[in-house]
Amino acid sequence: MAGSAAVATEPVLAPVLSEVPRQVPYVALGQQFAAESATLLARLERTLAGGQWVAGPEVAELESKLAERLGAKACIAVGSGTDALILSLRALGIGSGDEVITAPNSFIATASAIVHVGAKPVFADVLPDQNIDPSRVEAAITARTRAILPVHLSGRTAHMPELLEIARRHGLCVIEDAAQAIDARLHGQAAGTFGDLGCFSCHPLKNLNAAGDAGFILSKDEALAQRLRRMRSNGLVDRETALEWGVVSRLDSVQAAVLLERLPRLDSVTEARRRNAHAYRRLLADLPQVFLPPCRPEEHNVFHTFVIQVERRDELQAFLLKRGIGTAIHYKIPIHLQPAARSLGYGPGSFPIAERQAQRILSLPVHQFLSPEDVEHVALNIREFFA
Repeated sequence: MAGSAAVATEPVLAPVLSEVPRQVPYVALGQQFAAESATLLARLERTLAGGQWVAGPEVAELESKLAERLGAKACIAVGSGTDALILSLRALGIGSGDEVITAPNSFIATASAIVHVGAKPVFADVLPDQNIDPSRVEAAITARTRAILPVHLSGRTAHMPELLEIARRHGLCVIEDAAQAIDARLHGQAAGTFGDLGCFSCHPLKNLNAAGDAGFILSKDEALAQRLRRMRSNGLVDRETALEWGVVSRLDSVQAAVLLERLPRLDSVTEARRRNAHAYRRLLADLPQVFLPPCRPEEHNVFHTFVIQVERRDELQAFLLKRGIGTAIHYKIPIHLQPAARSLGYGPGSFPIAERQAQRILSLPVHQFLSPEDVEHVALNIREFFA
């Protein structure tokens, strides 16, 4: 049968063949809770008993630890990664009539944040590694451009030295969408610390995950950080005085407690994801039908997702699902082709590389609870599909 050919070319995979399909879910939040429930629930009980459920000491502790870990001057915890983007754009004075250049292959929130402050998203096509192409960014700059908003997609840092040089020459702000890239590094520097502001998400599916929506902003400017703290809390400097119109986007103490509990385990989470990613790369390296995400020697990729590119992507996804293997697509419809983006004037063919990738990308399970046998099972079934 087809599987026997795959076993002959990759003998390490032979032991995973079985009459009963191994179940390999794409996410494992239940396993995560089971592994941490005793200490997590004890921490949550202390937080709830303390009675400071908004702006409690857990929030300040989390901000301090994240700033220290990532090498930032200040960290501002907020309600979500989307709020982090919106508040960052507003804090830098970006609004009506301005243009912000970003990638068309991100999650919709990247562009919607630009729209919500009254500015216009302008897209630039991407490179084979799915990150924004600096040469396309420079070509998209107009007299109205105020900022570049690169996305560190899938846990790999964008090409920041080139983007920063472009921004410097044109007098532009740089806001990093690091929602998928906590602890990702380039030349040892953390994602989110290159530009003016770095925006992170701690959504339940992120590497450092809350039990609901959560996010934070990194800043190298203390005055800007102080303004962001006001903006996230109705513009208030104290209980009675509002210096500006703000919003309510405070990270609540319970979510801060969850993140404090999980932060010490982030190193092991990242290393497990990197180990699984490198196993995929080894087990699929000789398969010409599969484009594997390239890794640059100067980068530390945290593999929020492990995205391959293949022809017959939808067929492969259905085949794997029948074999008990969960997968995902990040993201099937580029932002410029979303119904919400029609007024921006783009259409099919506007960004051919991103559009082509959207037809071929498939995210494989890479979470920290996979066993070596799980990874081998996924790889074997991909090999069998293409055999």
